[in-house]
Amino acid sequence: MSRAYDVIVVGGGHAGCEAALAAARMGCETLLFNITLDSIAVMPCNPAIGGLAKSQIVKEIDALGGEMARIADQTALHCRILNASKGPAVQATRFQCDKQLYRLAMKSVLEKVAHLHLRQGLVEKLVVEGGRVTGVVDQPGVFYAAKAVVLTTGTFLGGLVHIGEVRYQAGRAGEPGAWELSSCLKNLGFEMGRMKTGTPPRLRASTIDFSRLVRQDSDPNPEPFSFRSRGLRQERLPSFFTATTEETYRLIHDNILLSPLYSGAITGVSARYCPSLEDKVMHFEGKRSHPVVLEHEGLDTEEIYAKGLGNSLPPEFQEYIVHSVPGLEDAEIMRLAYAIEYDFVQPTQLKLTLETKKVSGLYLAGQINGTSGYEEAAGQGFWAGVNAALAVQNRDPFILDRSEAYLAVMVDELVTRGVDEPFRMFPSRAEYRLLLREDNATIRLGAKGHELGLITDDEYDLIRDRANRISGGIKRLSSVRVFPVEETNAILAGLNTAPIKNPVSLFDLLKRDGISYDDLSRFPGWEEIPDGFVKREIEIEAKYDGYIQRQQQSVKKMKELKGIKIPQDLDYSSIPGLSNELKAKLARVTPTDIAQAERISGMTEAAITAILIAIKKRELETAA
Repeated sequence: MSRAYDVIVVGGGHAGCEAALAAARMGCETLLFNITLDSIAVMPCNPAIGGLAKSQIVKEIDALGGEMARIADQTALHCRILNASKGPAVQATRFQCDKQLYRLAMKSVLEKVAHLHLRQGLVEKLVVEGGRVTGVVDQPGVFYAAKAVVLTTGTFLGGLVHIGEVRYQAGRAGEPGAWELSSCLKNLGFEMGRMKTGTPPRLRASTIDFSRLVRQDSDPNPEPFSFRSRGLRQERLPSFFTATTEETYRLIHDNILLSPLYSGAITGVSARYCPSLEDKVMHFEGKRSHPVVLEHEGLDTEEIYAKGLGNSLPPEFQEYIVHSVPGLEDAEIMRLAYAIEYDFVQPTQLKLTLETKKVSGLYLAGQINGTSGYEEAAGQGFWAGVNAALAVQNRDPFILDRSEAYLAVMVDELVTRGVDEPFRMFPSRAEYRLLLREDNATIRLGAKGHELGLITDDEYDLIRDRANRISGGIKRLSSVRVFPVEETNAILAGLNTAPIKNPVSLFDLLKRDGISYDDLSRFPGWEEIPDGFVKREIEIEAKYDGYIQRQQQSVKKMKELKGIKIPQDLDYSSIPGLSNELKAKLARVTPTDIAQAERISGMTEAAITAILIAIKKRELETAA
């Protein structure tokens, strides 16, 4: 039964799907393993795509030729723009999706892609020869040869589910864990840790009193995630808001030792930014009420996702907690909340391609790297799958820098800084976030996707046409000048903006608050733009022109530092002036350039100077 493949992907979650699709679409014979084919692309937590920083990742994957955005568009049930009243750098699209439709739609895509093979099975062992992975062995003992392997194991490595005092091995509720594969990684010498996540109860919709809750409908006329989608499905379902009570607080506070989080049963590190209800009660004792959001999991199911009620308490206490919340007094639990611990690999052991430094040809993506979130996983999966395919094809690796994509920020943060808690992307992590908006992802990255062969010629022509119309519109507005005459200032007064005293361009006028592109139609030289996307991009470029120019200057300085390469065999232990802590970190991370070295936690200007001196000294010795 043994067969050789170019790329084997282990795990069919969001990371695995993007990795397998990218490798197969680039022409590699690719095999995707999943424990059960019925759980490919399943959403074990909230079936939502997007959100702050996450929407940028989704749109970047789409711009490069990935799939997540298109499946979200096909299955969206509730659509919102977050931070709509704020600037474009922090605005984010979020779609609540139909859980089952999403899974089935992604599986259908996987099954129809050329060069991609699906296999149900549990991989238990990596075969490594001479420091290079040569394949995998599944549970029945069958060997599958591969030139590259991508591990996207989610929460399955050493997975342990907790509900009160009950513990059992599982990758998630209802599916077995991958304990042998975890042992294999440890035996190969990888530094590993333990993390914890969880999921709230699912409630039966017909037992909830929605009349007592605050309703939130979708935004009107939402736009698709993907630039390739022609539209969204028409069905919409609302979300509802309620909150925990003093009784909820008392139930948890007085019985906290029944939670494995506080009894000592759980040793894995929890996420600070997404705390369980137990953590909210114990860490914020002055706050006796916490928000609860109820969201539909699909069109044809009664299951309601109770965001904010995540816990790992015994079943009877979960009932008490749910019933203490207004509107949920008679709510029926269909699926219990639980916590899950799992193993991860410290990502500082990875190269910027997400290939491991220890084993050539082995790539890691998703929660195995200490991250959380479907979007973060999908982004890493795409990145790893592309690089695995490129390596097999003896092509240059795919690496973006922090000024080009949120994806690059995420990967750089992981491999340079490592993780000590479940990692999640935030806009604050991206120092060039005004350049990396969700609205301009296709313009930024479409050419890269086309170079990879994942964006078709027709799709790329559309992207280039829009980019040319944006730059042409800006150039035209900048060339048309208006003068401080009575007629001009009368128009400006009608727009509730100050008069001008000197000649200015239409582009300068567009920079003013409260003036839209169409407001300029009253001036000679203005041209109508029917494409709303092009018009919006021109407005954004005008409103934030000064800030954008400053960030572009910062990018220029960063790229100068990236030009100073660090020899990968540089002996940091012999460099005077470096602390032992920094020597250890530098040896572990092995930064490729000075820009990456600067981002290592604890780095100082004196240490950077010492490294630069060591590089220069080495160059002189080599020249001599």
